[in-house]
Amino acid sequence: MPLYEYECKTCEKTVEVLVRNETEEPECPGCGDHDLEKLISVPASPAVKSAGGSSLPMAGDCGAPGGCCGGGACGI
Repeated sequence: MPLYEYECKTCEKTVEVLVRNETEEPECPGCGDHDLEKLISVPASPAVKSAGGSSLPMAGDCGAPGGCCGGGACGI
């Protein structure tokens, strides 16, 4: 059962609605109206694991002498 994001044209709220099948007409949970516009959602990117097991590399975790400073901002 996919979860879709809609904008309600009546109450102008952005809502997430669980749609059970293609024939079901989604309803705004706020006002109960069916005048919804499906929004394009950006998919979540998969987490990248670093050697230390965290999702994102920490400062100094890139293997370069002096760590990772991002374009020389740290003055090394």
